[in-house]
Amino acid sequence: MSSDNASRDVEQDAAGSQEPVWDVVVVGAGPAGASAAHAAAATGRRVLLLEKAELPRYKTCGGGIIGPSRDALPPGFALPLRDRVHAVTFSLNGKLTRTRRSKRMLFGLINRPEFDAALVEAAKKAGAEVRTGVTVSRVEQHGPAVPDRRTVAVVLGDGRTVLARAVVGADGSAGRIGAHVGVELDQVDLGLEAEIPVPPTVAEDWAGRVLIDWGPIPGSYGWVFPKGDTLTVGVISERGDGSGTKRYLDDFIARLGLAGFEPSVSSGHLTRCRSDDSPLSRGRVIVCGDAAGLLEPWTREGISFALRSGRLAGEWAVRIGEAQDAVDARRQALNYAFAIKAGLGVEMGVGRRMLALYKRRPGLVHAAVTGFGPAWQAFARITRGSTTLAEIVRTHPVARRVLSTVDRGSVNARP
Repeated sequence: MSSDNASRDVEQDAAGSQEPVWDVVVVGAGPAGASAAHAAAATGRRVLLLEKAELPRYKTCGGGIIGPSRDALPPGFALPLRDRVHAVTFSLNGKLTRTRRSKRMLFGLINRPEFDAALVEAAKKAGAEVRTGVTVSRVEQHGPAVPDRRTVAVVLGDGRTVLARAVVGADGSAGRIGAHVGVELDQVDLGLEAEIPVPPTVAEDWAGRVLIDWGPIPGSYGWVFPKGDTLTVGVISERGDGSGTKRYLDDFIARLGLAGFEPSVSSGHLTRCRSDDSPLSRGRVIVCGDAAGLLEPWTREGISFALRSGRLAGEWAVRIGEAQDAVDARRQALNYAFAIKAGLGVEMGVGRRMLALYKRRPGLVHAAVTGFGPAWQAFARITRGSTTLAEIVRTHPVARRVLSTVDRGSVNARP
């Protein structure tokens, strides 16, 4: 037995625990948590992944897997695709409909229960232990439950305590870990969705094609994502007008000719974007994915942000867990925050500016993507993962000038 393992055993006995101190405990087994657990376990560390639900479980989500999501998946991961998208139909609140097509696949579509369960299995194969049906009530970094300053106590709903060298919070935007860290949010949106089984003739008409509708509420849009014999139909808009959002979904479904089909699932959820200065860590606890408020503000795309931030969180949690004192742990946590802000943070900043443009000029966005070749090509390249919106704005003068105009307009509009 190594001296490190021996010291851990002493800490076990002092804490009265029946299990060793884990190197990393991840709370939440969605894409962010499963990615974090995989990344940490792949280094050979002892990793525990906790999930309050039993898997597989339903998650309100369109299920679009764009290029950045695909590229962030664990090595060898086989995507359980339900469809491959080669065409996008755009409409402006049901009008001015136009379909753009691509010879190459733009992105894939998955069912979240299958996808999430497969990611958890990948984490298990990498060496992580998974426990479902476990609720986390809080985490403690000081007090009688914590044997030393290198340890975090994860207190479970049944009163038991799990000890860890580092904790990754991936338990959603309303989870306990984000609250512990003090995550601050500056954009909250309401998404409503229906899973609608359709007959083969209808499914065939939608195969390989999605619909994006620029909605009637400022900043809103709707979507249809085909998944074999089921269409995922949803809308999203800024929280505060729930009845208007529900009306948009009902009208959207009706004008698509789908009102006669009974949804197998009708659900809703809130998406939350972090503020620029929101913390990503507290002591030996870090957050990723929805728990950190990480998603693209304009499209509210969150899977790629969850996968990418989760992988970074898992890698940096290992370093935090190995830190010998609070100063070193803080240094590693700040490095994690820098990695997030330098990549995903930049994308979020551009997404906020695009959302401001879209709120003011939805017709301009529609006209550009349907009638201006370079705009459509940019859309295709972003979805495939060969570039990002931030990179396009950085390298293309026209895009930069358009957003600069929006920025100036926002400044002038302030009281």
